Amino acid sequence: MNFDFSDDAKTMRESARKFLDANAGAAIARKSMNGTATYDADLWKAVIDLGWTAARVPEEFGGVGLTAEESCVLAEEAGRSLAPIPLTSVLAATEALLRAGSKEQQACWLPGIAEGKVIACVGWGEGNAASPSTAALTVKDGKASGVKLPIADLLGAQLAIITANGPKGVQLYLVDLGGAGVKTELVETLDLVRRSGKLTLDNAAVEALGDADAYQDWLDRAAILAAFEALGTTAASMDMTVAYAKDRVAFGQRIGRYQGVKHKCADMYIKLELARAHALHGAWAMGADAGELRQAASAARVASLDALSFTAEETVQLHGGIGFTWESDCQFYYRRNRQLASALGSSAWWADRLVRALERRNAA
Repeated sequence: MNFDFSDDAKTMRESARKFLDANAGAAIARKSMNGTATYDADLWKAVIDLGWTAARVPEEFGGVGLTAEESCVLAEEAGRSLAPIPLTSVLAATEALLRAGSKEQQACWLPGIAEGKVIACVGWGEGNAASPSTAALTVKDGKASGVKLPIADLLGAQLAIITANGPKGVQLYLVDLGGAGVKTELVETLDLVRRSGKLTLDNAAVEALGDADAYQDWLDRAAILAAFEALGTTAASMDMTVAYAKDRVAFGQRIGRYQGVKHKCADMYIKLELARAHALHGAWAMGADAGELRQAASAARVASLDALSFTAEETVQLHGGIGFTWESDCQFYYRRNRQLASALGSSAWWADRLVRALERRNAA
């Protein structure tokens, strides 16, 4: 296997980074945090015009039909730039429709996603729920009542893909957010840039998306996309810290010359590159439908969360007193770290999933 992106994916990464460097970043994130809009509408329109929402949508549904690699690249660059747009949610939802959706469901939703007319989001949480393998919400006769929260990018979306108990366990369901018995409202989370919402269903119509096995397959793919988003955020946080260490002077010399600071920066880099290796393995397994997808996805999820958590916390620490202030940009990476850590279940849950995948492999 090739532990690197293809030339096409590298070209897309360069193009995406150049665009987002010019149109997103910490300054735009701060503007979004201080505003009331659910996402940056101008930036989102530009992303639609670039065809990013159509990246994974097959050509028969009006998309570009790119590979899993390109989708991972877009997720990474979105994470790096802190872009206040629902791109990663749309990428994950598109993957769910591709893997679990019927032709009728794909024909209903994918053209709108490709055109940017439909924003889709995904949600499994139920407040205190800590495991993607459980759900309190139960569907009966195509109707559901209950609450899902927090759901990133829910406000402004037209489609939600949620988890609920089905005939053979937890599975995915489609919710038309314009339907009867559906209510959405803002929920304040630690991440004030990428806003989240609460979805309340009151005997609302829902439509099964695949089955329990399809949900588990999608969960692995969503974990890989989330891992790349975390990689991008980690890299940006590390770059910011290294630049500060090269510039900040304390006790007569730049703090980057102190051994303790050097070691912390080196640890950031080591964790980032380890996580990148796992994520690239996951991207390969995702594109190849490899049998080792589950263990690759689980390892990528665990390693990426470890890298981001360590780097985001050390970014605040190494900036000293200014790192704890509202004026500092350090907060954005720390906040995003907390949001991503809870987006698909805890690191401990994924570590357990990895162990079980390895046990099955060794028993075969």
